[in-house]
Amino acid sequence: MQVVDPHIHLWDLSSQCYPWMESETESFSGDITPIRRNYLVADLLADAAAGGIEVLKTVHVEANHADPLAETSWLQSVADDPANRNMPNAIVAAVDFSVEDAEPLLAAHCEFKNVRGVRQILNVHDNPYYDYVGRQYMSELVWRRNLKLLAKFGLSFDLQLYPSQMPLAMLLARDSADTQFVINHAGMFVDRNTTAGWREWRDGLALLATNPNVAIKISGLGMFDHRWTVESLRPYVLQVIDTFGPERCLFASNFPVDRLYGSYSALWRAYADIVSGFSASEQAMLFRENAERIYRI
Repeated sequence: MQVVDPHIHLWDLSSQCYPWMESETESFSGDITPIRRNYLVADLLADAAAGGIEVLKTVHVEANHADPLAETSWLQSVADDPANRNMPNAIVAAVDFSVEDAEPLLAAHCEFKNVRGVRQILNVHDNPYYDYVGRQYMSELVWRRNLKLLAKFGLSFDLQLYPSQMPLAMLLARDSADTQFVINHAGMFVDRNTTAGWREWRDGLALLATNPNVAIKISGLGMFDHRWTVESLRPYVLQVIDTFGPERCLFASNFPVDRLYGSYSALWRAYADIVSGFSASEQAMLFRENAERIYRI
């Protein structure tokens, strides 16, 4: 089984700094002790090979490094090592668009040839247990102005948010029609205990999908379903694909974070099972071609 994985994280704890890994704060993602160790290209490929998955290309999404530019520099050096087969083939770097002078950092990231996009985590939630950033960046004028710089540099934006933020994000994407947005982790459907929660997620996705410049990664589902099965994932996967169409959906692993909840091969084979009735061309888009096109790899 061949895949292009458009959402991975790598880290070298011996030379890089990730403050969140040093925190003892409890998270909805669960105990991260099993992944609090180096995770490099060789580790990802070993996880894949153990289950017969051939990873053709990868996209690295910023891992909340203490120094975003240092992370990008390190990742480029990893990709430039022939032993790593040019992986990560694309880098989604971190930039804080809430600061006045965001453009120099954005330009510095673009000095590295594998940089294709930017992510700034936006998740805000009334429940502190789920809240990431404590402020609604998308409503801030400086943040919105800096986001417009992405078009100047030809970069995409990885959009990580919760369903309650989707109506605002829909307007944001509409206002930046020349920028490619990629929703992370299927829209992070966190409020799962009520019908209202499902409807907020479903309807929010439908709003975002009205913008042709918005795509979505089907990934990170294990963060909210630690004992997932094919059947527990099926309604979420199919709802996303039904909303955006196969041409705007990308299957991804979120490894090694989702390694906490299952093996690499189990995840990809679950995706394959769920879309087994799709055409060969649709499956090719979901597993490989959309990621290659959107991240230009």
